[in-house]
Amino acid sequence: MSLTFYWYPKCGTCRKAKKWLDDHHLSYKEIHIVENPPSKEELAGFYQKSGLELKKFFNTSGQKYRELGIKDKVKSASDDELLTLLASDGMLIKRPILTDGEKVTVGFKEEEYEEKWL
Repeated sequence: MSLTFYWYPKCGTCRKAKKWLDDHHLSYKEIHIVENPPSKEELAGFYQKSGLELKKFFNTSGQKYRELGIKDKVKSASDDELLTLLASDGMLIKRPILTDGEKVTVGFKEEEYEEKWL
């Protein structure tokens, strides 16, 4: 199983997830989500495979999210518009994102990681 881990090193949640992966001896490829954000197409794939609502992919506690007033946009924008917005700035994406190409988790909950990745 080849894992890809999209993260932001200054993010505490990302560091917890990384420690969990390391503690469980899972190998993964690290991608800095701000320097190399996933493309619109990659995000669309994550969205389809995750089973989550698209709004769950937004970093709702982020400064950019509030500055751009995205909370209001999420209610009326199309999926295509939201994916374009997400792909425009890695700081808008909830992190970390972990995927093996088939399964996807967004954010870090230990129980969810144990269920999906062990």
